[in-house]
Amino acid sequence: MSAWNRGEESALAELTPLVHHELRRLARSFLRREREGHTLQTDALVNEAYVRLVDLGQIPWRDRTHFFALTARLMRRILVDYARSRQYQKRGGGLQRVPLDVAGDVALARGDDLVALDDALAALASVDPRKAQVVELRHFGGLSVAEVAEALAVSEQTVMRDWRLAKMWLMRELSRHPGR
Repeated sequence: MSAWNRGEESALAELTPLVHHELRRLARSFLRREREGHTLQTDALVNEAYVRLVDLGQIPWRDRTHFFALTARLMRRILVDYARSRQYQKRGGGLQRVPLDVAGDVALARGDDLVALDDALAALASVDPRKAQVVELRHFGGLSVAEVAEALAVSEQTVMRDWRLAKMWLMRELSRHPGR
């Protein structure tokens, strides 16, 4: 990562095989939470994240945790963008008709859940950016409490407190806007 930071082109070629396994694990973790029959596959998500990382240009990577935290954020953005685009495509066409008397029993698709969670997480970030980062790194990035503490330069107790409060805040926000 240090060589890549210095602009050495060959460093990216050396770094890719070293992080590929972990990126695939992260992508599988994300996709496991998606709806059944999701058309985006693990390799496609890894490749899209890789392309976006390269497009970002020179980022002063601090360490491995910083790299995976940013990659997790990119993967989340890719999946949210994908879910939003599928929602737009479906509006008015291809939707299954549901009788009004059972419409309340129909659950949100996981893509809709991801969009709702993303909206709630954005709202949390406007109120308390660190708590939103903790959720992003723990839930989406799969980082341990210790890794999140290191990435955010706070204690593990602070991470656990932020994690608990953020989960409660998000659950309240999502229950307040169930059809979001």
